[in-house]
Amino acid sequence: MTKIVLVGAGSLQFGTGMLGDIFQSNSLTGAEIILHDINEDAALRTLDVAKRFVDAHDLSFTLSATTDLKSALQGATFVVISIEVGDRFALWDLDWKVPQQYGFTQVYGENGGPGGLFHSLRIIPPILDICQQVVDICPDATVFNYSNPMSRICTTVHRAFPELKFVGMCHEIASLERHLAPLLGVERSEIMYRAGGLNHFSVMTEVSYTKDGSDAYPDVREKAEAYFGNMPGYSEILQMTRKTGQTIETEGWMDIDMSAIDTVRPWSDRWLFALVLEKFGALPITYDSHFGEYIQWAHDCSDHRGILDFYTYYRNFLGTTEPVIEPVLKERVVPIMEALLGAGEYEEAAVNIPNKGFIANLPEWICVEVPATINEKGIHGIAVDVPVGVRGLLTNQIGVHDMTAEAILNKSRDLVVQALLVDPVVTKSKGVSELVDHMIAEQSPWLDYLAGG
Repeated sequence: MTKIVLVGAGSLQFGTGMLGDIFQSNSLTGAEIILHDINEDAALRTLDVAKRFVDAHDLSFTLSATTDLKSALQGATFVVISIEVGDRFALWDLDWKVPQQYGFTQVYGENGGPGGLFHSLRIIPPILDICQQVVDICPDATVFNYSNPMSRICTTVHRAFPELKFVGMCHEIASLERHLAPLLGVERSEIMYRAGGLNHFSVMTEVSYTKDGSDAYPDVREKAEAYFGNMPGYSEILQMTRKTGQTIETEGWMDIDMSAIDTVRPWSDRWLFALVLEKFGALPITYDSHFGEYIQWAHDCSDHRGILDFYTYYRNFLGTTEPVIEPVLKERVVPIMEALLGAGEYEEAAVNIPNKGFIANLPEWICVEVPATINEKGIHGIAVDVPVGVRGLLTNQIGVHDMTAEAILNKSRDLVVQALLVDPVVTKSKGVSELVDHMIAEQSPWLDYLAGG
């Protein structure tokens, strides 16, 4: 019997979303699902929602909740991790604002730059603890990670546990896929595309028309301004929500209804996006808030209003919306589970795995986001031809990821300082040590392991 352990299932958004995906799968019918969380009340709350849904729809799943990860992992086939530590948004605010107070500009504070480093320093140690238990209890299980900062988490985990089947999953690829068909004026089935890079720092590498195999990238470049230049962004979404009191589900798999929005700022959320497309000839798969975290010159050409409005909307939406289970596929992990169980081979658009030559100029140990062939023999990455200029941007992250992993695995405050000093987003040295000491003190107990040096 297939056994799926959801770690962090006390989060209703993650728990209900993942359960909805599982419940719509015929291949996973009859699976045992364990909801694990360190917060027992939160885990039981998700369990109650899940049981009521299963009973109402007469589904064949076995459900339970526990705070005991060791017992949950016994015999696990799949483990899905989506955790945060502490007060997510309060700590995120520190990641973003405190470095700026010390003079380090950053467009966001989640995955790249100083904010991404401190986020990594907090969240990777508990994920390493989870992975150690998987290695000890169910070493054959496939582990899927949804937590951020994705590429730093995956890189560090694979350095610590090279034999672990650990895969990073992110729905951001849908930010590309949902737009290609309307941009090109065809059905989704009429397009084949691939993308590659680092998580949240990836570009479309190829796109073609399936009817004749012809290259569609010239059409994308030609039509991008008319399409993306007039596309509503989070400023428009936030303004509409404040005006009407209605929210828009922006985390869905594909279709997002923004028909109620009638006024749009040019290239909303996509000023940096537009510049990368113009100068590098490559279409980013995501917005300025994500892509700009990795680039030292992004601060002067990003849509900061859009970024701030995105953060406000995201925070408010999560805080006010009551998640419900919908048996509709929204994430990408369930089709991978099905293929690994023998349901048939298919090409997955984006997985985060060690490079192994999939992207030129990057070392094998860094985790990249690339397409992959999935079948019962495993997950097999596909090489992509990232444009040479974008490869240059990606290589700037090699030292950052290397030093992040080393700082965490060696529990070294001095290596944290070095991790900042090799980051291209950090353009000055004065204040680096003071910033590190400030954050270690401010983010206790999660960074206490670094206090010894």
